[in-house]
Amino acid sequence: MPRVRFVQRDGSEKSIEVGRDLSVMLAAVRNGIHGIDGECGGSLDCATCHVYVDEEQASSLPQPDEEELELLSAVSGERRPNSRLSCQLKVLPPLDELVVHVPARQS
Repeated sequence: MPRVRFVQRDGSEKSIEVGRDLSVMLAAVRNGIHGIDGECGGSLDCATCHVYVDEEQASSLPQPDEEELELLSAVSGERRPNSRLSCQLKVLPPLDELVVHVPARQS
């Protein structure tokens, strides 16, 4: 089963199994990952699920669409080239594990 490894700012990590159809945001919320709020429930409406995808894995993911890019422009944390909204991410082949870094703040 695919996994997501959440890396906190202090370097602590938590790795969880996720189904292929489950978003990274839902997996985080269901597993109590600190720093992933997901206030809109994954409806691409709030940007409180912002993460930094591991730079080496970013090119293996589908590119963000226009709506996601618009919301990313309003994140309260630092926006980086590897910034993504975790509600739009799933762990799909060829990846077996996706590594995401949780920003210092969401709102």
